[in-house]
Amino acid sequence: MARDPRSVDRYETPDYLSRYRSRRQGPGAEAPADDGTPLYLRRFRERTTESSGTETSVVHDGERFTPALAEASRGKEIAAPIERKASEKIVCEISIIRHGITQGYSTDSGLTPMGAWQAHRRGHELARRWSDGDRVLLVCADTNRARQTADQLFRGAKDGLSMWGIDAEITDKEPIAELRNFGVWTPDGLRDVTSAFRQYQATNETLERLAVGDRPRWLVEIDRFYRTQLGGADPIQEWLTIPMMYFEPPAMCVRRFWRGFHRLMTLEPEQPYDRILAATHSGPMRAFATWAHGYDPGEPLNTEEIRVKMREGGRTAFVSYRNRVTEVNVPPPDEFPNWEA
Repeated sequence: MARDPRSVDRYETPDYLSRYRSRRQGPGAEAPADDGTPLYLRRFRERTTESSGTETSVVHDGERFTPALAEASRGKEIAAPIERKASEKIVCEISIIRHGITQGYSTDSGLTPMGAWQAHRRGHELARRWSDGDRVLLVCADTNRARQTADQLFRGAKDGLSMWGIDAEITDKEPIAELRNFGVWTPDGLRDVTSAFRQYQATNETLERLAVGDRPRWLVEIDRFYRTQLGGADPIQEWLTIPMMYFEPPAMCVRRFWRGFHRLMTLEPEQPYDRILAATHSGPMRAFATWAHGYDPGEPLNTEEIRVKMREGGRTAFVSYRNRVTEVNVPPPDEFPNWEA
């Protein structure tokens, strides 16, 4: 029985491909060993790579990328085309970063070893975005967990700059009031939510032990907030969506952040900072992202980032968080509604 010729496996190169290879290699050249790399990929590597010892680098848009840098810079963010990137005129990039894993929220605790490692790695990853000559300002909220996060961001960024060979400058951390956590009004004044929790515990214990009188209204409201958390629900969502009489409103946190950013961008008018790293807390960050995107994108993870790109003139900016980018109108620093009028 005759065998169907179409079923015979062909081990030799088709004639048209052999002639093509001969023309490309020139007369008398030996065919290169076939390592299984597709032809289009070999051609791409020939066009875009240059040999430098044992390492190859790719030149794109005037910048050189090594395989190690490409691996570290791999992400999900969608980048604008080069022709549009030039027209956007970004004058300052702000990275709002949540603190690392902390030892607890009932006191002003610092980071765990895992939290310190998270912040160090985040600083290392951020450094690969920077360019030669960049000036980076490092600020943080005035809490132990935010300050320690800023310390590790600094160390990680220094390591990253050294690894990638980038000549950029980063300042030591500076705690600023605008990055504080959202506040709770108490009889002793406005406290951040962690400090208010300590006062809540002490006052509530006294009232329960003495069993006299009704609990004050601020105590009832903060009790509801923490019981939501103890029950496994989301107290920040409650703060974002339900009017709370003794808690700082989310809109005020967003405006406070913007006032701080405006101030930082004009600290040195002659030579403004190119980038700002801001270590802060999840509640105000979530309010900021909700304001920018028009919906609640959820609680930021430890050391997760909200990225703000300020355009020239300071009137608009791009806010990116969890793979969504929104162009926003920036609230002017001198505009603050008088709600009591």
